Amino acid sequence: MSKMVLNPQLHTQLNGLHEQVEICDEAGKTLGHFVPESLYRELLVAWSKANLSDAELERRRQEPRGRTLAEIWKSLGQS
Repeated sequence: MSKMVLNPQLHTQLNGLHEQVEICDEAGKTLGHFVPESLYRELLVAWSKANLSDAELERRRQEPRGRTLAEIWKSLGQS
């Protein structure tokens, strides 16, 4: 994902970054939508709940994670 740093003028144009904003080009064609961080997180949680059961989320939480450095080196063909 790319990251953009806004100047104060653009920050103001985006309604202080507190609500959704449709972003258009000079011709009025929609380029995308700005969604504030809090709403973005709400949408992610809602999406995950709609697509994953509570049991599946718990199973994934319990699943062992990661690999040791030795395992990574071995998979890269180094020891």
